[in-house]
Amino acid sequence: MSLSDDGGYGGDGHRGPETGQTRTRLPDNDGDGYGSGRRSRTGMSSRNLVTIVGVIVLLLAAIAFANRGGSGNSETATDSPKAPGRAQPTAPTGTKAVSGKTGGIASGFAKTEQGAQSAAANFAVALGSSDMFQRDQRHKIVNTVMAPSAAAALQNKLDDVYAPDFFKAVGLKADGSTPPGMTFVSRTIPVGTKVKDFAKDQATVEVWCTGLLGLAGEGSVKPVTTSWFTLTMKLAWTDNDWKTLTRSQKDGPAPVSGDVPASGAKDIAGAVQGYGGFTYAR
Repeated sequence: MSLSDDGGYGGDGHRGPETGQTRTRLPDNDGDGYGSGRRSRTGMSSRNLVTIVGVIVLLLAAIAFANRGGSGNSETATDSPKAPGRAQPTAPTGTKAVSGKTGGIASGFAKTEQGAQSAAANFAVALGSSDMFQRDQRHKIVNTVMAPSAAAALQNKLDDVYAPDFFKAVGLKADGSTPPGMTFVSRTIPVGTKVKDFAKDQATVEVWCTGLLGLAGEGSVKPVTTSWFTLTMKLAWTDNDWKTLTRSQKDGPAPVSGDVPASGAKDIAGAVQGYGGFTYAR
């Protein structure tokens, strides 16, 4: 994204003028023995001048382009409520993400567009984690990321969803525990965020995600698979922080699968256990 100087530009334009005796050709002195040589030097100087001018023009254009690109990442432009979701989907702001954590989940987000996007990304990670499959942990997560007015209703819905039939469908035991010798994987990884709407105390943010779900282990009948989906979260500024009012999910956008061969169950289990997650910031 940054521009670098091109060492190939310049040519003879960076060389100094020739030194030595100065010769002057008078207009009526056609017999001057230096006439032809002087015309040759004048032609060479013209080419040098054109080259120098060309280099200066290129450098000025490069500087102008770099300055224009740098201004696109300014905090003021991204924060502007007049243009939510501007075309800066992956550009970091450099703003500190959060001031702390609550129950292991990032909290203390700024009351800005960036703060709302950071909150939505971190809430997506928490709501898609393997802790959601354990009742006590699930309740803690929901009470942390949801607004008080929405937490109780969501708790009831999730308690109905995380039931024995669902646990069996993902390869777990009926009580939600992991079979011996297996590693249960449920992880959401935000790829990018976009503000759909931003007002004084509310924001609607889309979080494009990829996810991992399944059992890693020898003989697993539910191997870990990937998915792509977009979460839409409506947030409210509550008790000096962003909290979730509603959330919805739709499939995609999904890229074409690459040609990287699938890793073995041992490698997947080791990766999930060995690589921790992040606190996400916009």
